[in-house]
Amino acid sequence: MAANCVGLDIGASAVKVVQLSESRKGVVLENFGINPLPPQSIVDGSIMNQVAVLEAIEALFSRLNIKRKDVALAVSGRNVIVKKITLPQMSVPELAEELTIEMKHHIPFDRDEVEVDHELVVQKNAEGQMEVLLVAAKKEIILDYMELVREAGLNTSVIDVSAFAVQNIYQRCKGINPSESIIILNIGAISTSINVVINGVTTFVRDVSIGGESVTGEIVRSLQLARDEAEFRKRESSSGLGVDPELMKIINKVCDVMAGEFQRSIDYFLSSIKVSSTVKLVVTGGGSILKPLIHAIERKSKLPVEVFDGFTQGVIVDPAKFDMPLLQSQAATASVALGLALRRPGDKR
Repeated sequence: MAANCVGLDIGASAVKVVQLSESRKGVVLENFGINPLPPQSIVDGSIMNQVAVLEAIEALFSRLNIKRKDVALAVSGRNVIVKKITLPQMSVPELAEELTIEMKHHIPFDRDEVEVDHELVVQKNAEGQMEVLLVAAKKEIILDYMELVREAGLNTSVIDVSAFAVQNIYQRCKGINPSESIIILNIGAISTSINVVINGVTTFVRDVSIGGESVTGEIVRSLQLARDEAEFRKRESSSGLGVDPELMKIINKVCDVMAGEFQRSIDYFLSSIKVSSTVKLVVTGGGSILKPLIHAIERKSKLPVEVFDGFTQGVIVDPAKFDMPLLQSQAATASVALGLALRRPGDKR
């Protein structure tokens, strides 16, 4: 059996690398590292500062002494479209032909601009139809990422979607009960992925262009602080330390707006389908450390929020090998990289 890929998550604010091994005891963390990126290095999933991102990747692999070259990447943002569609029962060859027609109705890009993949997720539903997950990503974006990886001396073995990577690590660590509908929010620096999973199947994926940087930016504007100081004070106050009433007022205001944006997307989806099962709301990503944001999401959704990170909720971590306080402080940011590190060269989702 091929060894796992190195999970390489190139995010808007940082590059994260994860190596996992799998044994009878479970999934074991072998390596983890994170390197921050200058602002605007990645914009809506597109690489804007190739030199900075390349240097961050090379520095991580060198510092962590990672020899494995096969990496799994993830794409996200407006350049990626995920749609679940229903079709009449048909053969595999007929399905391939039908999808070339269907994508014209569901993918707002020209066919020659995108790489398209699909997965049959339900062979026959209650109405006797097939359910297919259709995924399209801009070729230009994929080629840019692959070229960057090649320049770093690595091989792109798997390209995933960020929302799916998070779903994979959550399912591996916590499991997904078919009787539950799960909404997974992965709150990053400048965007948030919303993934609705019903009966164990991804049914709706959307990226919302709002994240933890919205809070930092408002602190900078309102208090006239340098960005680094604003980020530090945000984290300090949001974790319950050094509470400043004026600062908390700003944080709470932005968090309320963010939670409202998330809820509008969730409501849009839930209004279009019939959900008869219990709904669970899971939040991960760097933004999940913001306690005021978690409280605001709970108020808007009227659901309890489960905050998830794989380092403390499933992945086996040797405390003698890692700086545990540092690891735990970064745990929430690692979900995409962890999900990618579960992948093996050549496998399907």
